[in-house]
Amino acid sequence: MSDPMPFWVHSRQQTRQLDAALIFSGIPGIELMQRAALAAWQTLVARWPDAGCITVLCGAGNNAGDGYIVARLALAAGWRVQVYTLSAPERLLGDAATAWQRAQHAGVPIANWTPDAALDGVLVDALLGTGLTGSVRAHIADAIDVINRSGCPVLAIDVPSGLDADCGVPLGAAVRADVTVTFIALKLGLLTAQGPDLCGELVYAALADPLPAEVPATLELLHLSRWKGCLPVRRQSSHKGSFGHLLLVGGGPGMGGAIMLAAEAALCSGAGKVTVATCAEHVAPLLARCPEVMVRAVADRQDLEPLLEAADVLVLGPGLGRSAWAEQMLSVCLMVSLPRVLDADALNLLAERSEVVQLGVNTVITPHPAEAARLLKYSTAKVQGDRLGAIQALAEPFDCHVVLKGTGSLVASPSAAGLPPAVCSAGNPGMAVGGMGDVLSGLLGALLAQHVPAAQAARYAVLVHALAGDRLAGDVGQVGIRAGEMIPAMRRVLNQRGVE
Repeated sequence: MSDPMPFWVHSRQQTRQLDAALIFSGIPGIELMQRAALAAWQTLVARWPDAGCITVLCGAGNNAGDGYIVARLALAAGWRVQVYTLSAPERLLGDAATAWQRAQHAGVPIANWTPDAALDGVLVDALLGTGLTGSVRAHIADAIDVINRSGCPVLAIDVPSGLDADCGVPLGAAVRADVTVTFIALKLGLLTAQGPDLCGELVYAALADPLPAEVPATLELLHLSRWKGCLPVRRQSSHKGSFGHLLLVGGGPGMGGAIMLAAEAALCSGAGKVTVATCAEHVAPLLARCPEVMVRAVADRQDLEPLLEAADVLVLGPGLGRSAWAEQMLSVCLMVSLPRVLDADALNLLAERSEVVQLGVNTVITPHPAEAARLLKYSTAKVQGDRLGAIQALAEPFDCHVVLKGTGSLVASPSAAGLPPAVCSAGNPGMAVGGMGDVLSGLLGALLAQHVPAAQAARYAVLVHALAGDRLAGDVGQVGIRAGEMIPAMRRVLNQRGVE
C-alpha cells in the first residue's frame, strides 16, 4: 500500500519535472492519476476501515482529479460518498477533466460547495496541490477553516491544501490533516517548519519504479543505513588516544549545567578523552557528576591556550554566557585550526561581531532558529519561513557546515564540499526541552574526535540524536523527557548493529 521513504527530497519544480519525465517515459498522465488515487484510497481504508463514508472537497487542478477518482473508488466499494467542488468542474482540463467525467458517469454525487454544506465521514482534501505559491484565495481559505473546525478525520492528497510544499509554512491558511499521502517525490515542506504538524502521518507512494534519474534532488533524507558506517570500527589494538581528545569550553558563571550535559554526552558517544575548560565554581560539581572527565578551571586565555594545544577537537558554547570571559574564550578558540563545534552563546557572540568570520570546513555550527536569525541579521520568522534558504545563507559566507535545529532539522555544507543539504524527519516534540542542544554538541564533538569528517559528523549526529529521542519517547512517552536521559539512548543508537 505504501512505499518506503525515499533517500531524496525534491522541490515542487523538481516534482513537476519528475511527473513530466514519467509521462514522457510512456506512463499516461491519467494512469499516474489513477495510481495516486488508488494509493490514497488504500491508505484511507487501512486507517479508517469502518468509516463507510467520505466527503471529498475538490479544487481546480490535478489534485481535484485525484479526489474524483478516490470518490469513484469509494462508491464502487459501497461507501456513502459526497463530492463538493470549489471550482466549476467544467473548467477542468486534461486528466483532471477526464477524472471528473468518469466520476459523473459512475453516479458520484457532486455538488457546489457552500459554507453550510454537510461534512461527514472521512474528509478528503483535494483542493490545492504542490503548485501553490501565493496566498490561498478567500473562498478556499473559508473552506479550509470549516474543514479544520469540523472534527472529522482528514486525509490530504499529496500535500495539505495551503501548505507551501517547499518551505513548510501555510500560505494564509492550510488544512490540518490526520494523514497525508504524497506522490512521486518527497517534498521538503512536509518534513520541516509547520509541515509535520499539518500533514499528520506521512505516507509515500512512488507511483513508478524506478523514478527518472535525470531529475536531481534538492536534499538528502537522512537514513541510518546510509550514515552509520561513517563511524570507524574499533580495533582490538585501540587505546584511548585512538578516539581523540575532545576539549569542551563553556560553563560561565552560574551556567554549569549545559557544559556538564555536553561533557557526559561526549563520554557516552565514544570520545577517548574529554577535558572541560570552565569557571572554577563548576569544577567540583562536574567531577562529582562525571569523574571520567578531566576538568580545568580557566580564568583567562593563558589558562586556555595549553588545553587547546593538547586537544584534537574543540566544542565551544554550552553554557558559555556572554560575559567578557566568554568573549575572551571565543577569541582564543577562533584562532585555532582544530575541528570544532560552535553552539549556543558562541554563536550569539559571533553574531555581535561586525564582520562575518570564515570558520572553515572543519567547523560545524549548530544554531536554533533564533540564533540563526542573529547570525543572518534578520528575523526568526524569516528563518522559519524559508529554512533551507536560511541554512544555505549561513553555510557559504561562514564557510562551514551548519545544523539548523528544529522540526525537520537541516544540515548544509559549503558548496565546495559537494554534498547536498540534508533533512532529518526523525525526532518528536518531547525533545523540545532545555539541554537538547548541549547533548547534540557533545555527540558531535565526540564524532569529530573519532576522526569522522565534519560534513559526515554533522549529518550522522543529527540523525543519531533524533532517533535516540524517538526511542526514548517510545519508552517513556513524550511528556517530561530530560536532556540527560538522551545520553544513554544516543549510546544505544551508536552501538546498534541492525539497519534502521
